[in-house]
Amino acid sequence: MADIRSFIKEKEKRERNKEEYKKKIVLHKLAAFYKLLAVILALVAIIVFFVIQYKRHVYTDYDIIASVERENAGSATDTRLNDSFLTYSKDGAHCTDTRGNIKWNQTFEIQDIRLSVCGDTVAIGDYNGRQIYIADSEKLLGEITTTMPIRDVAVSASGDVAAVLADVDVTWLNIYDSTGKQKKEGRTHMDDSGYPMALSFSPNGELLCVAYVYVDTGVLKTNVAFYDFSPVGDNVSDFLASTWSYTDLLVPYVQFVNDTTAFAVGDSRLMIYAGGHKPAPLAEHLFDREVRSVFYSDRYIGLVFNADNNENRYQIDVYDTQNATAGEKHFYFDVDYTDIFFGKDNLVIYNETECQIFTMDGTEKYHGNFGKTVRLMLPVGNTYKYLLVTDDTIDTIQLK
Repeated sequence: MADIRSFIKEKEKRERNKEEYKKKIVLHKLAAFYKLLAVILALVAIIVFFVIQYKRHVYTDYDIIASVERENAGSATDTRLNDSFLTYSKDGAHCTDTRGNIKWNQTFEIQDIRLSVCGDTVAIGDYNGRQIYIADSEKLLGEITTTMPIRDVAVSASGDVAAVLADVDVTWLNIYDSTGKQKKEGRTHMDDSGYPMALSFSPNGELLCVAYVYVDTGVLKTNVAFYDFSPVGDNVSDFLASTWSYTDLLVPYVQFVNDTTAFAVGDSRLMIYAGGHKPAPLAEHLFDREVRSVFYSDRYIGLVFNADNNENRYQIDVYDTQNATAGEKHFYFDVDYTDIFFGKDNLVIYNETECQIFTMDGTEKYHGNFGKTVRLMLPVGNTYKYLLVTDDTIDTIQLK
């Protein structure tokens, strides 16, 4: 009987030891978890601190971290081709990379240039002439010779070109590939579809947006039409995917921001459209002031007006194409700008001597002067690193 009691006590002791061991394991795991949690919270706090400091940081100057010489362009014009830039005049054009290397050069004689850029692809047309040159940032792609005078051109990133051509009483809208081969043709008449005031290709070359203006019983009207040149559009009459009519509205500007989103700017409203094969209105925004200029990215649209207050000269209204229900954001400034562009989560306003940068939430990050006369400014790499193209140098700067 004593042996049974001893056995039971020994068993109970082992069970108590086992439970205590399990408790120690649980406590050890909890302690390790809380230590890990404390480390994670500390790291999060540090990251949040640096993010807040980064967002609050205001840049006051910049360093030139690289500089190369360039051939003086004189009275020519510089424009961006993604990470390179195009220099053009009535006598010709050439493309230069960030290291100052000229990638290609094309001579011509054009009195009135019609220029269209999409990504790093450009079409250079001769208004009232018959030549269109197509190139990207690496090489010349081709040349188009038309049979009628050119009125306007639009290029896609893939190199397709839409050309508005003038005939005696008909306007032709023809599509060419980058080698100059005609792919499609169509004609318009003022009494029917109207005159094409503006046009834009989607980057992939599948959609073309055209704004036609016409007068109907004394009333000015505009049709914004979308053509689908993808295989889907082969099943649609005249490739016409969708069209939208507006009364008493002149639309002189249309533009794709990506393959499926476009916008049109009229004299009293902004219209945003979306859709891969049959674009439809996504949002409309009314305004009652003259639009001074338009700029855009693959997401945002910016319209510049004279300011609606007495404290500033200019006002930018920014619209988010990915959030159609969001209202416009307002930015006020006084710089006599030559160009404005969207960077990574910011917008940059500059002229030959001065630059101002805002984040998308309205915080001013930089406002200062350049040490040289700047012809062109474009973003490079991180958010506050830029390329400054001057008369004789290409400078890479880092704000500080």
